[in-house]
Amino acid sequence: MLFDNLLPLNDVDVGNDVDVGLRLAILDRDVPGGYTPGMKTAVSVPDDVFEHAERLARTTRKSRSQLFTDALREYVARHAPDEVTEAMDRVVSEIGDVSPDRFVSAAGRLALEQSEW
Repeated sequence: MLFDNLLPLNDVDVGNDVDVGLRLAILDRDVPGGYTPGMKTAVSVPDDVFEHAERLARTTRKSRSQLFTDALREYVARHAPDEVTEAMDRVVSEIGDVSPDRFVSAAGRLALEQSEW
């Protein structure tokens, strides 16, 4: 059966959220009847976040799964500083040595000074 691969996890306390039982379904790619490859997971999100996500999925004509996949992929990428640094290094090496523009340098310095680190 398709749901034989469900692995129950302990309830997790997530503050004010109710119905916090999480279940992780690891679906083998060869399971007959599965319509999506990879891992499925069920999580509880606040109602307002879910409603915004639903609206965005409709607007962008994406499935909910695709929207959450894109969002998680972007979040992980933003929080992987080594990968960001490597990507920036690749761009700089492709561009080559460019003499700095005084206005751009001053604007960049001002933006960094006003940013919270």
